[in-house]
Amino acid sequence: MKLILMTLPTFFVEEHQILTALFDEGLDILHMRKPNTEPVYSERLLQLLPDNYRKQIVVHDHFYLKNEYGLKGIHLNQRNPELPAKYKGQISCSCLTEEEIKQRKKTFDYLFFSALYETKDGEHFTPRFTPAQIKSMSERKVIDKKVMAMGGIDLEHIPFLRDNGFGGIVLLGAIWNRFQIHSTQDFREIISHFRKIRKATN
Repeated sequence: MKLILMTLPTFFVEEHQILTALFDEGLDILHMRKPNTEPVYSERLLQLLPDNYRKQIVVHDHFYLKNEYGLKGIHLNQRNPELPAKYKGQISCSCLTEEEIKQRKKTFDYLFFSALYETKDGEHFTPRFTPAQIKSMSERKVIDKKVMAMGGIDLEHIPFLRDNGFGGIVLLGAIWNRFQIHSTQDFREIISHFRKIRKATN
């Protein structure tokens, strides 16, 4: 299973150190989601990350960064629903319904499917599907390796998601709830928990 991490919407001092450490530990893809921020701050973060990890980064905003920094791709969303003119490269998007998955699977390289579990990361998502509904979608091949599970996902959910054919998981609160950006500098707890998740997905 792919391990994908969504950034916090705000920037903070230790961010580049944590992201670099997570890439070192085997993070597959980083989704850089920084809504309502100036592009100069995204550029600064990208410049602080090792060059060899930039090709594993997908941006949700400021799509010009993809070519400027040799990034992996772009993610379409409600704020930025259209592909840039003459864009070539990887694209992903988020889906909330089975129908959206069916419609978009052929067009996009992979899809986020949310919200599967109650979240504790400040976004306040509630589950949209029961385990029985997810199992049914898996049996009908709606869920497959192009679909990434998102929404409240942590260690305890991985066996079920793996057994039902998801291609990966999107982490947010499972990682960032272990670090207080205004009061913490030590991020060993993040790394320790990420290792457990990485082991469970192998």
